[in-house]
Amino acid sequence: MADSRQRDHAYSSFTEKLLARDIAPGQIVSQRELVELTGMPLGAIREMIPRLEADGLIKTVPKRGLQILTIDLELVRNAFQLRRIIEGEAVAVFCDTAPESDIASIAAEHRETRARAALGVTPDLLAHAQRMDWAFHDHVVDAMGNRIISDIHRVNAIKIRLIRNSDTRMLPELAVSVLDEHLSVIDALVARDTNRAVAAMHAHIDSAKRRALGL
Repeated sequence: MADSRQRDHAYSSFTEKLLARDIAPGQIVSQRELVELTGMPLGAIREMIPRLEADGLIKTVPKRGLQILTIDLELVRNAFQLRRIIEGEAVAVFCDTAPESDIASIAAEHRETRARAALGVTPDLLAHAQRMDWAFHDHVVDAMGNRIISDIHRVNAIKIRLIRNSDTRMLPELAVSVLDEHLSVIDALVARDTNRAVAAMHAHIDSAKRRALGL
């Protein structure tokens, strides 16, 4: 049997390959193919499969193999609705409880990045802005101190990053507007205005959903 570290490594390797599109949504794969793709032993692959199934990232298709999560309209609606619920609550808690220094650090990094983006969006700046975007959302959710919610958020974030990947990631022409959406949330956090922070977070998530739907 694989130990827990191997199972976790296999899971991380699988999700990295999935987000990199080395495995296509809807694709049918075998356990042996996952061994080759992840570089992990068969035992670790077999033991991670129930976790992937529970997370909705794969399903077993009898006599065919394992089918990777399929991207469809239902997934878009469900994933963004869950994100709205989790992050609306998370930003409300963050607004009430986050240390001033934490909010100030987040605000300073976003404003500095926004100023640089106004001068021109380079590939390096875009990569930095994307990492900052994901890290901001993860940080706000993790600050709740609820491991169950953080785990659900992480899995849902994988699904959202798969959905119309070219539309939901931060594109050069969208960088400034996405940063402005974040800054609307952050300005409310600085003011400790919980209702405004929740409204701004919901508006940001709704904007991302519209892009995913091509609206």
